[in-house]
Amino acid sequence: MFRAFGLKRSLQNHLCQHHLYPSTPSHSQPLKTLIPSSSTATITTPQNSFRPFSTLSSSSSSSSSSELRKYLGYGSLLLFCGAGTYYSFPFSENAKHKKAQIFRYAPLPEDLHTVSNWSGTHEVQTRNFHQPENLEELEKVVKEANEKKTRIRPVGSGLSPNGIGLARAGMVNLALMDNVLEVDKEKKTVRVQAGIRVQQLVDGIKKHGLTLQNFASIREQQIGGIIQVGAHGTGARLPPIDEQVISMKLVTPAKGTIEISKDKDSELFYLARCGLGGLGIVAEVTIQCVEREELVEHTAVLNIKEIKKNHKKLLSENKHVKYLYIPYTDTVVVVRCNPLSKWKGPPKFKPKYSKEEAMQHVRDLYSESLKKYRSEEITGKLPDNNEPDTNELSFTELRDKLLALDPLNKDHVIKVNQAEAEFWKKSEGYRVGWSDEILGFDCGGQQWVSETCFPTGTLNKPSMKDLEYIEELKQLIEKEEIPAPAPIEQRWTTSSKSPMSPASSSSAEDIFSWVGIIMYLPTMDARQRKEITEEFFHYRHLTQARLWDRYAVYEHWAKLEVPKDKEELGALQVRLRKRFPVDAYNEARRELDPNRILPNNMLEKLFPQSETL
Repeated sequence: MFRAFGLKRSLQNHLCQHHLYPSTPSHSQPLKTLIPSSSTATITTPQNSFRPFSTLSSSSSSSSSSELRKYLGYGSLLLFCGAGTYYSFPFSENAKHKKAQIFRYAPLPEDLHTVSNWSGTHEVQTRNFHQPENLEELEKVVKEANEKKTRIRPVGSGLSPNGIGLARAGMVNLALMDNVLEVDKEKKTVRVQAGIRVQQLVDGIKKHGLTLQNFASIREQQIGGIIQVGAHGTGARLPPIDEQVISMKLVTPAKGTIEISKDKDSELFYLARCGLGGLGIVAEVTIQCVEREELVEHTAVLNIKEIKKNHKKLLSENKHVKYLYIPYTDTVVVVRCNPLSKWKGPPKFKPKYSKEEAMQHVRDLYSESLKKYRSEEITGKLPDNNEPDTNELSFTELRDKLLALDPLNKDHVIKVNQAEAEFWKKSEGYRVGWSDEILGFDCGGQQWVSETCFPTGTLNKPSMKDLEYIEELKQLIEKEEIPAPAPIEQRWTTSSKSPMSPASSSSAEDIFSWVGIIMYLPTMDARQRKEITEEFFHYRHLTQARLWDRYAVYEHWAKLEVPKDKEELGALQVRLRKRFPVDAYNEARRELDPNRILPNNMLEKLFPQSETL
């Protein structure tokens, strides 16, 4: 409607400029104006209706004004009716939400780079996108940006769900600085350029018999990015990934390139190790590795009662363990990974069901759902005719297709969850592989996700708060009838010495639980994605309001979304100050980056550099 009013004003200005103050004598040509509908309106003015003011009599002036008002009234009425019809007329279910296409501007310039995160939930365009190939080029980029006071936000692989590395003003990406620089087999350390991806690093050092101590769900993150946001794997005896870093080379705007470590400027080192890209651009990292080993992964299904009974044992006796809860069911998928015994060898286990049998229930549900929606003529929820055969799809791909049929229908989502529970029950078994092959997880397609971290005692004295939290969360989902898909993922780590880590603690004995909730974006329809987004933030808000303060919960830095509401933002700023050394962090930012070329809007809002909030 606001666009319609804008058009109205534009039309009035156009008429005034071209008739009251004519620049050319051709007043008889019709003026065509686009209306936000399928039709256009043509307004024609009489040839001799307007003359220069110096030749008009009072009567002709009055007549001209009356004529002008009449045509302005007709034009405004047409505009208003057209816009009102266009914006209020109901769309069909399969219509793409692309209103007001005609108001789009010219194509983007060739030098404008579009950068988005993996889930497509955050996107920016910038003309300043730097990709240095070596340290000298990176230093030059930082120096010039500092002198010109132009921002160059360090961005990694763009995998963070919240787009923490994106900045419209400018970005620097180290994808071309991806080499393994040095391997020390005796000390089990490796020095790499920060742009190297996790999988590249693992492949580069496996010939030396080394690997990383732990892994996140996927392998596409750049090393510089994965440590800066406090990423983690799972294992109650293993710390987050930033704790594996023993030294780093930081390119700063004010002090140039500095080398920091546990022994050299340790206070800054621990602060910068999980520095959110705000203290300098990480150029090189030295990582403490471990010997490469084969793991045995065991996937089984338990219920909540069995989990409560065996929880302490599961945490203490397994090197890696995670729980996958299926909302609206009592099913918990437990995935355990431990080193392969050299004496026992791989476990002898014959699965009861084949992969095809495990998938069959999910395929059947998809076929039944398609028939249902076809019979109800809900055409907007039906896939294209050229979709691949369901027999060729993986479980996560098929789950995305199922959810896409009706992602916000609670009853439909429950059926999908129940099918997933059945799939996991029939997928119990073992597999053997190297740690970088085993310690991963197919997260599914594009998604909104909120992951939180909170303390849960020690291994010797677990507080059981982790299970209480999940129990309350599941009750909340059912009470509020949230269309929550699976899984709710729960992992554990020990503490980190990095003060900006959500798992920071002065005690190495403390353990932390990480819980992720999710909503998939299985469609490219803008209207449907918007509706899913709104429902997800409602889901997230409920967990925050009911649970976070009571369990001392803080979000993963790569999954925290900045509130748009000023009061909510102020409350978040105050809350962050209770957990993290914000003053020390801001002081380091002022010292290393006085012209503030490294942060983006997100960082500036979370940590405003002012004395009062």
